[in-house]
Amino acid sequence: MRTDAARNRAQILSAARGAFLEAGTAVPLEEIARRAGVNIATLYRRFPNRDALIAQVVVDGFGIVLDAARAAATSAPADPPAAVQAFLRRVVDSRDMLVLPLIGGPQTDDPQARELQRDISAALEEILEQGRRRRLIRADVTAVDLITTAALLCRPLPHLPPEQAAILTARHLGVFLDGLRPDPSVTLPPPPSNEELADHLHAGA
Repeated sequence: MRTDAARNRAQILSAARGAFLEAGTAVPLEEIARRAGVNIATLYRRFPNRDALIAQVVVDGFGIVLDAARAAATSAPADPPAAVQAFLRRVVDSRDMLVLPLIGGPQTDDPQARELQRDISAALEEILEQGRRRRLIRADVTAVDLITTAALLCRPLPHLPPEQAAILTARHLGVFLDGLRPDPSVTLPPPPSNEELADHLHAGA
């Protein structure tokens, strides 16, 4: 891809992400082109329709989460609970870049999105298995728990000043991390499987 074409594509995706987060996915494509500084014909050359643009924005979001999961998995052998914390913190810090089904974004049936979800779950299970083996993380916590907790932390309560929202996010993260400790006093109900969760996040499932 030529340098100018790659730049236009990146600008369109950035503009689409911002517009979707602000106004939802029904925002006019002409508005996205205007924000990106390109004409509408250029947008359609890169993305033939709205669904293609939405799918790529969602795929990019899953890619960010996968990068966070893999980076955390690299550090898991030294300290699995710290790796979980690093994953959750990095996802929360990236929330303005994420247009994903679990945090209010659109569903998509894009096969690349499904593959990325599987890779995210695999990386998180690697972290959890390190913690289970060393009895640092309770045995009944799954990748689904980490994924849904990250999604909840990315959606702070409305109408709060940013500094208060940040404090509450940090507190809730701390409560969750304490809940990972082994030998808990509360038995958890069985979670949905990774496949069941993924099915609910894709259009037409």
